[in-house]
Amino acid sequence: MNTHRAIISIFAAVIIATWGVALPAYGQEKAKPESSPKEGPGLTVARLVVGTGVESSEPQGVAETFPASTEKVYCFLEATQITKDTEISFVWSYGKDEMRKTNLPVKTGSRWRTWAFKNLRGAKGEWKVEIRDAGGNLIKDVKFKVE
Repeated sequence: MNTHRAIISIFAAVIIATWGVALPAYGQEKAKPESSPKEGPGLTVARLVVGTGVESSEPQGVAETFPASTEKVYCFLEATQITKDTEISFVWSYGKDEMRKTNLPVKTGSRWRTWAFKNLRGAKGEWKVEIRDAGGNLIKDVKFKVE
C-alpha cells in the first residue's frame, strides 16, 4: 500500500509541477519579431542624402540647408544587402504637400546606388524626401530646408 501512495504522490507532484510551468504561459501571445530592413523591403539603407548634384555615382554638394537660388536638388540613396529585385519610390514633400513621386528599380546584390531630382522653383521652407517600398511603406526619410 505504501508503494501505491508513493506512486500517487509522485504522479501528483509531476502534474502540479507541469501545471506550474504551463499555467503562467496559458493565454499569452507569442512575442512578435521586431521588424528590420531585411524583413520588410529586402534592403538596408546605407546612405540617404540630399545634394546639388551627382557625379560618378556619388552625391555632390550634400547639405541640410540650401539657398533659395538652388535650382535643383538630388536625393541620393545607397542601398546594401538587397535580397530581391524591387522598386522604390522617392516621394518629395514641401510642407505637408506631396510634390513629386519618382519610382526607380533596385536590383539584387550587395550594393545599389540611385537618385532622383526635384526642381525647387525657389520654394523656401521645409522639404522632405521619403523612400517607400513597392507597397508604399516608409523605409527612410531625409529632411532639408531651402532659405
